Amino acid sequence: MRPLKYLVIHCTYTEPDYHVTKEQVIDWHTAPKPIGRGWSRVGYTDLIQQDGTIINLHPFDSDNIVDNWEITNGVKGWNSYSRHIVYAGGKLQGRAVDTRTPQQVTSIKIYIEWMVRRYPDIEILGHRDFPNVAKDCPCFSVRDLLDKMGLKEKFPTWK
Repeated sequence: MRPLKYLVIHCTYTEPDYHVTKEQVIDWHTAPKPIGRGWSRVGYTDLIQQDGTIINLHPFDSDNIVDNWEITNGVKGWNSYSRHIVYAGGKLQGRAVDTRTPQQVTSIKIYIEWMVRRYPDIEILGHRDFPNVAKDCPCFSVRDLLDKMGLKEKFPTWK
């Protein structure tokens, strides 16, 4: 059990018109190799669909402690004090591109605002902002989004 410190934003790296289901995301991570990654848990807590709908992928409670049962596998080495969300999209014609719909942008902002109100000390990053990870996820600058939202202090100073 550790205090919740980070909200991490990811993309599914799927085409913008591809409807990603909860079951697919869970299978991508937990199904045995070569079908999935063979992880014990999904990588994200919530999925944001193209229409802005937020779908819970893994249960969590509302306190500021990440219990062992709440951990998801979003960024190796950082999961025990992070919550991870993912938006459907991030790929266009085989390239990493910001494909967020206006509804997804709104839902991501609402999610961030809710997290900041509930957990005032939380810091917010994109998957790409961690060391030694793919630099195209979530296909947009979380730092720029936070700056536009007036929350630039929520981006860690170590970045």
